[in-house]
Amino acid sequence: MITFDAVTKRYPDGTVAVDDLTLEAPTGEITVFVGPSGCGKTTSLRMINRMIDATEGSILLDGRPVREIDPPTLRRGIGYVIQQAGLFPHKNIVDNIATVPRLLGWDRRKARDRAMQLLERVGLEPGMAERYPFQLSGGQQQRVGVARALAADPPVLLMDEPFSAVDPVVRTSLQDELLRLQAELHKTIVFVTHDIDEAIKLGDRVAVLRVGGRLAQLADPETLLAQPTDDFVREFLGHDRGIRRLQFVPTDGLPLRSGLTVPEGYDGDRSEPWLLTVTPDGRPVGWVPGDGKGGPEPFGTFRPGLDSMRAALDAALLSPSGCAVAVDDDGRVLGVATRDDLDAALTGAVDGGRPHARPERGHE
Repeated sequence: MITFDAVTKRYPDGTVAVDDLTLEAPTGEITVFVGPSGCGKTTSLRMINRMIDATEGSILLDGRPVREIDPPTLRRGIGYVIQQAGLFPHKNIVDNIATVPRLLGWDRRKARDRAMQLLERVGLEPGMAERYPFQLSGGQQQRVGVARALAADPPVLLMDEPFSAVDPVVRTSLQDELLRLQAELHKTIVFVTHDIDEAIKLGDRVAVLRVGGRLAQLADPETLLAQPTDDFVREFLGHDRGIRRLQFVPTDGLPLRSGLTVPEGYDGDRSEPWLLTVTPDGRPVGWVPGDGKGGPEPFGTFRPGLDSMRAALDAALLSPSGCAVAVDDDGRVLGVATRDDLDAALTGAVDGGRPHARPERGHE
């Protein structure tokens, strides 16, 4: 547990970067600091490992004030990931990852063995171990940065906009990788970002900060989207926050029709306006008009119970039929969610007006 108790950071010129910040980052969860430039996100993060010291108030790590801990000792027990990884250019990848274990007195072989295990855990090939940072892509370097932060198995991980310098596709991949790792490791993570979509995807709790370092709202993502505390939070979340809420509406109870799927070359009843053709092993090929005129058209898929209603609606919008194709983990068709069924599910979600069980993280 990380606790901020009335924490203020005031610089000698009078600038207040963080103002009376009080919140908790629970053990084993991801707490995200998000807000506009100048809101004190990074300053708050760096006060945890004493890269910056608070002017007033206390920060406690599992009940112990961080001021009582020697800064180098404190930092060796906290993983830290920054933009563009911050790797040592003169060290190869395995030695970059082994840095903190070596500082803690591990022998070289043990530290390198641990580094090799983590290299694989973050999704990199063992053959990359002897390469240098300049030989890796930006996304690969960020994965190495995460591995280095985890090398000594710290209970706390601080992440300062670690994925902001990579392209959107790589960024999504890194976010998913972080969620996968967190499901295995259950670290206490404080994550800084300026991207509200990233905050909602990753955070168990999201702290929205105002310019000047004041806390505007602290809540789980679904509550934040449903009940913004004031106009500042509402505007920061954006005009599409209703659409974002759909990622918290589950699809496991969505009715699926099987009568709209036909094998390739089907020559039977064509009373339906659209039919989904499938391969002999049950994989979707495309939508064909009921009159049989025209080739297969594009389709969208979702996985019931894993993907959210937002993903199901996206799948429907990608299909000329207006229907979403439900598939299993192997991509085989389970059935089709029609437009009427999707509308009914949305109506139920609106009428219920209550928080829903969150679909599996990373499948939104």
